[in-house]
Amino acid sequence: MSGETDLARLLATIRPIVREGEFVFIPLTATPDVECFATIVEDEGVTCVVRRETADEQGWPYDFVAGWLTLEVHSALAAVGLTAAVSTALADAGVSCNVIAGYFHDHLLVPADRMADALAALAAVGSR
Repeated sequence: MSGETDLARLLATIRPIVREGEFVFIPLTATPDVECFATIVEDEGVTCVVRRETADEQGWPYDFVAGWLTLEVHSALAAVGLTAAVSTALADAGVSCNVIAGYFHDHLLVPADRMADALAALAAVGSR
């Protein structure tokens, strides 16, 4: 059930899908009892990506509000070059990006107010 490794095929079929809503990164001391869309355990604590509304309800401060893009292509975890190509295209467009890799897809968290720019940059990568 491994994914695609051919970079040309990956780039031609990335098809970014927009996940509705806004998301924020929250640093905590433990995994909270709320829905986390991503959880990263670091030496300093736990980072959870939650919906902005959840953070507001919990009173958690945040400073980066992201839109979430999922690259529809099933990329292999060992694929080479996809993250570099995507992050380069976004950087060239002046769009910051935080990448989270799942087993089936790569997920890009970009500034919520730059979603249109991110989608345009990714469309350009896919058409090359």
